[in-house]
Amino acid sequence: MLERALSSKPLTLGLAGVLLGLAAGLAFFFGLPSRSSVSVPPGLLAGLSAVPAAPEQGAPAPDFNLSDTQGRSHRLSDLQGSVVLINFWATWCAPCRIEMPALEDRYARYKEVGLQVLAVNFDEPLDAVTAFGESFGLSFPLLLDPGGHIQQLYRVRGYPSSYFVDREGVIRIVHIGLMTEGQLDGYLSELGIGP
Repeated sequence: MLERALSSKPLTLGLAGVLLGLAAGLAFFFGLPSRSSVSVPPGLLAGLSAVPAAPEQGAPAPDFNLSDTQGRSHRLSDLQGSVVLINFWATWCAPCRIEMPALEDRYARYKEVGLQVLAVNFDEPLDAVTAFGESFGLSFPLLLDPGGHIQQLYRVRGYPSSYFVDREGVIRIVHIGLMTEGQLDGYLSELGIGP
């Protein structure tokens, strides 16, 4: 009798595995119940904060307020009505150094027709950011992000990362990595800036 019980154990485990796989396959095929159809007891989720969605094309750009190297405050929502290029960068980032002169050139050329550039630095000291800006002759705001909170808000995973926000405050283009001058001009043109 003991032999019979031991020999059926692998069969039972195999059957359980098949049933579990079948249940997972059905859940994948038919989907899980929507959040609105699931009943959650009142108070169960109290105190939990919602995780904001990652910024993406077609979504409103998350607002932020940061200080520049001169101590002036810059709030993204105050720039509604302008096309805003939010560029996330670091002083040690070689591709950031390569694209900065093009960003400065387009800012100088198109700021009168509504282009704003906000260069959000990754949690580096004020003196390093200031020296970087001076070495490249940058005239757009270099914003300090102590603790990298805005980088986290925008889910930045590589440098440089650029978000192009339209005049209504909606993200229209996301570019990760080095941006060529041709790409930059094309993106600006899509947003009504430039020739």
